[in-house]
Amino acid sequence: MRFKLLICFLFISLSCKAQYSFSGYTNPEEWQNTVYLSIVEDYRKMSGVYSEQIIAKTTADETGFFEFKGDMLSTENRIYRIHVDKCTETQQNLNHFNGHCSNSEELLFIAKNTDTLKLPFSFGNQVFCKVESNNPRANAFLKIDSLKNDMRFAYGEVRSEANRKLNNKKWFTTLQDYGTALNEPIAELAIYTYLSDRSSDLHSYYVEDLQNNSYYDDLEERLETTYPNAPYTTQYKNELAADRFMLSSSAAENSSSPSWNVYLYGILALSFLLNVFLLYRIWKNRQSNSEDLKSKLSKQEQVVLEHLLQDKTNKDIAEALFLSVSTIKTHTNNIYKKLEVQSREDVKSLFIK
Repeated sequence: MRFKLLICFLFISLSCKAQYSFSGYTNPEEWQNTVYLSIVEDYRKMSGVYSEQIIAKTTADETGFFEFKGDMLSTENRIYRIHVDKCTETQQNLNHFNGHCSNSEELLFIAKNTDTLKLPFSFGNQVFCKVESNNPRANAFLKIDSLKNDMRFAYGEVRSEANRKLNNKKWFTTLQDYGTALNEPIAELAIYTYLSDRSSDLHSYYVEDLQNNSYYDDLEERLETTYPNAPYTTQYKNELAADRFMLSSSAAENSSSPSWNVYLYGILALSFLLNVFLLYRIWKNRQSNSEDLKSKLSKQEQVVLEHLLQDKTNKDIAEALFLSVSTIKTHTNNIYKKLEVQSREDVKSLFIK
């Protein structure tokens, strides 16, 4: 008899496969009865609803109960999402395509192929607020969301720039430490995603922290140790390398820019001095030419020349020098001959430029 029981037990053990079971309740008065199960392999797409992530869907009964079960999941922990929404079939196709579904409720959790997960109603028939699982890591994302709510409350107590900056510095470190304490590197990725988001106020702290903190290398090591073949590990390593490359490129540009500025300022200064020198040489040459031309004239003709350059008439010059107009005309004609010009305009062109 015992032998038969042993044979039956062995037969049943061999014929059974490891299975997962994810079950829970939705509120049929509030949500559509279709429930979706997704696998999240890109941690930048943890929030939202994406059609390419959906791996199964089921229908909740009249009480709101639903269940997913099977044996197709990974034997290692992965990130999964269960969500419900209020959309029609047409709206679902659109919202599941672009990742945005405003009328939806979702739950992120960690699980593997052998896990059981139950999502009972919480207070006020709220859905997806409580996780019961044989996997102790399953509710890590709920814990992170709870901490973020505490953070939002801290920011909201005093709405000022000073309070925001103080909270940024405090919560950046708090979130990192909390992620490490979870002892689940793929849950830490949710925090890393939040801190490194370029649209977040915390991103400037991330850029500075990445240059000085060994936390990021430690997280990479934890991922490689625990999930060496998971897509999360590859994605994180690539992102980290890309961010560090951009930082090093930016630092190189900043370090080289002062020398370029000095070089540019040097060129500008040299150009200015050269222009001043050239202008001086031109002026000096003109002065020299003018003196050479004036040396051809008698002293009286030089005096008349100065009046000519001031556009005075022969009569005005005669009155100023107490000479006759005919004498001024004679001096003027002599000036024309000696300077080899034909008119007053020609004279002016020699001395005024």
